[in-house]
Amino acid sequence: MSSDAATMPPIVEPKAVADSSPDPSGEPVISCRRVSKRYHIYEKPQDRLKQAFFRWTGKRFYHDFWAVKNISFEVRRGESVAIIGRNGAGKSTLLQIIAGTTSPTQGEVLVRGRIAAMLQLGSGFSPDFTGRENVYLSGSILGISRQEMDHRFDEIAAFADIGEFLDQPLKTYSSGMAARLAFAVSFSVNPDLLIVDEVLAVGDIGFQQKCVARLRRMRDDGLTLLFVSHSPDSVRSICQKALFLADGQAMFFGGADAAVNQYLAHVREQTNADALAADEPLARPTPFTVDVPGKLRYGSGQAQFEKVRVLDAAGEPRRAFALGDTIVVEATIRAHADVEHLNASFLIRDITGVDLMGTTCFDERVKLPRLVKGRSLTLRFEFENRLRAGNFGVCLALNRVSRRDYADVILFDQVDGCASFAVVADPDRPVHYKFHQPVNVTFKVDPEGRA
Repeated sequence: MSSDAATMPPIVEPKAVADSSPDPSGEPVISCRRVSKRYHIYEKPQDRLKQAFFRWTGKRFYHDFWAVKNISFEVRRGESVAIIGRNGAGKSTLLQIIAGTTSPTQGEVLVRGRIAAMLQLGSGFSPDFTGRENVYLSGSILGISRQEMDHRFDEIAAFADIGEFLDQPLKTYSSGMAARLAFAVSFSVNPDLLIVDEVLAVGDIGFQQKCVARLRRMRDDGLTLLFVSHSPDSVRSICQKALFLADGQAMFFGGADAAVNQYLAHVREQTNADALAADEPLARPTPFTVDVPGKLRYGSGQAQFEKVRVLDAAGEPRRAFALGDTIVVEATIRAHADVEHLNASFLIRDITGVDLMGTTCFDERVKLPRLVKGRSLTLRFEFENRLRAGNFGVCLALNRVSRRDYADVILFDQVDGCASFAVVADPDRPVHYKFHQPVNVTFKVDPEGRA
């Protein structure tokens, strides 16, 4: 056994779902097999020099840090896959390995086709070259002739939309302008694989929307996309699948919505554990006693949901609503310890996993009573339906919070997808977007016909 294998951390196999690839019969564009990356961490600068001089003795002046551990997954042509996780989870390291800018310590990576990688702003650009010169430099790196880049240049300039700065050195650019140029070049070279690491968050909202629209169109045309983002809505909107990393290991690989839910649950559980450790009366978690239907459930359990129903204005259970109908989300809550400062919240999510609307008792200034162990209450969230036709899910959360900055929040129970309902279309009053917000429309006719 090699020294690498001997010191390798244990393997954590990710949860997975059935493959829903656009082209499941074709060869994968990306294939990662047991990929790991180790770095040597030196506590003091002089330890690096000691290691160089005394390595023959077998003594180590460093300790191993495995940034990526035993990761295996495949991405097929035309798929859009996100890599998600907290800072330090190994996302950027994995992208660098796939892009070829660093090598794995163990394992194998196979990538097929032309890669356009945006791992940081202006990567592959020279700061002393003008924007125009960097466009041609990028084309040359990707094996595209100058003549071909001449044909594409006007399109690149139009998308970047940085005006006269195109002929100024890159070092004079703001981060937003560098991002505009990087995206414009990457979109224009028709890559087989586009790798984007967080840089979509740079720039104004109009440019971000333009980039997302272009990504969707390229994805529909067969582009393979590998995308890192901390925005759950961006992942759900752009990507079909997601790989969730924690501490360098793959925890889940599957549908984007399910992966985001796993990631958010992980973040909240870690945050919750820290808060519980500082609160002695609530330090011991309580098992869930009633199986409430839902896709995902987590929390410390000192207060729990026991029953969830979707009702109409008359208090009757109902599964379908029309525009303007009253929808009531009713939940029964039971305390399994003495709890105060209770706060309940609800969230409506569409079929693609995008969060649409919701609120909390805390934000609505509705104070729930203190509950002693064993006592229960029934809570109702009531709202007028303004959603467009489709199917929707309900998510509920129950926590302890008393401060407006949410600094003392402890999550007792969260159930995603615990109820559902449908909204039926009204041909006389269509809703064209996510939901309808009543708008007052006025006009005035000039009696003399003046403009």
